[in-house]
Amino acid sequence: MTIETRNGSWGTRARGIGLAGVRGLALALVTLPGALLGFTLSLVSIALVPVGIGVFTTPWVLTGVRAFADWRRVLAAEWCGVRIPSAYRPIPENANAWARTYAMLLDPATWRDLRWLQVDMTAGFVTALLPAVFVLYPLEGLAVAAGLWRPLTELGGGYWYGFVHVTDQTSALLAGVLGTALLGLVPLAPRLLTAHFRLTRAVLGAGQGELAERVRVLTETRRDAVDTSAAELRRIERDLHDGAQARLVAMGMDLGTIEMLLDKDPAQAKRLLAQARQSSVDALAELRDLVRGIHPPVLAERGLGDAVRALALRLPVPTEVTVELEGRPDAPVESAAYFAVSEVLTNAVKHSGADRIWIDLHQTEGMLRISVTDNGRGGALITAGSGLAGVERRLGTFDGVLAVGSPAGGPTMVTMEIPCA
Repeated sequence: MTIETRNGSWGTRARGIGLAGVRGLALALVTLPGALLGFTLSLVSIALVPVGIGVFTTPWVLTGVRAFADWRRVLAAEWCGVRIPSAYRPIPENANAWARTYAMLLDPATWRDLRWLQVDMTAGFVTALLPAVFVLYPLEGLAVAAGLWRPLTELGGGYWYGFVHVTDQTSALLAGVLGTALLGLVPLAPRLLTAHFRLTRAVLGAGQGELAERVRVLTETRRDAVDTSAAELRRIERDLHDGAQARLVAMGMDLGTIEMLLDKDPAQAKRLLAQARQSSVDALAELRDLVRGIHPPVLAERGLGDAVRALALRLPVPTEVTVELEGRPDAPVESAAYFAVSEVLTNAVKHSGADRIWIDLHQTEGMLRISVTDNGRGGALITAGSGLAGVERRLGTFDGVLAVGSPAGGPTMVTMEIPCA
């Protein structure tokens, strides 16, 4: 049992080291071109604001930069548990191009993002690449000693592995010895990946002023939540008044008429009795629909995972659901997550043109993370008045975040993260 446990521990550690190397390499390949492109487009677009062209391009470019930064925040949290707060000022709803441009340029977070892009294409690229180097370079030395030196030296001039000039089998063996020594650095790969994200947090994270702005934004989102709750109560009152209450009143009147007709016109009383029975069925159905809209019974009885699975079964698009929850979050968090997923799925079915959807729910380190991916046409944006903007406001009430990756042509991936407490 001890040997199995030890082997399992080593296997898990080896997988973690290998995964850190792969992630670091993938991140480095994305970091340099992504940061360079974002920084260049931002500079050009902002420089064109005085001549009017940048007024229309800057909001789109800066929105893309924010999406790139939010994607990095999600990776930092999911891969290394590094939390990077976001403190963007809200863009005025229904604002014209000029108002959107100047609102984004006056936001300190915009200029913090541009500073981060400069760091990301330099030190960030290096720190992302190091985990892959620490994993792959020692293996290269062992491969050279095993015979790879022959085709490498045939290219001419020999081959340098570190400070060893490989020209023959003896020098290749020295390269293998050096590679073996460098194997001691391999376990540092996960720490180097964490160091990359900590560097990202140091540059991209909000300062004291931005945290104060974040408090203001949270205050606004909570006020929006109160307003939304009040509107929801008015809707429930209206639905009860116009629906179930009206049917119950009509049923009461029918029963009164039936009492008077029982002796005079039994046939008419029988027809009215059938009508009253149907009214009671309709009123009960409306009440059930109303209760389901407030808090679905499956959510209360069986939890978020089964409630989302029930949502998926009602969709006209084949949907795959993966659930890895350690327990049940608090009821308000469950409710917010359920209705957020419901809104995202509704958007996907209506607008994406997808023929398949994937939902992933998992809970780690006190955070509930949900991703909804579809293979549709893409192009989804968080714009004022859209369903995704409503989801963002709903999650903001719980200090949650929403990130959308939706390039033209698809796929679309919507990621939501909500603190469980």
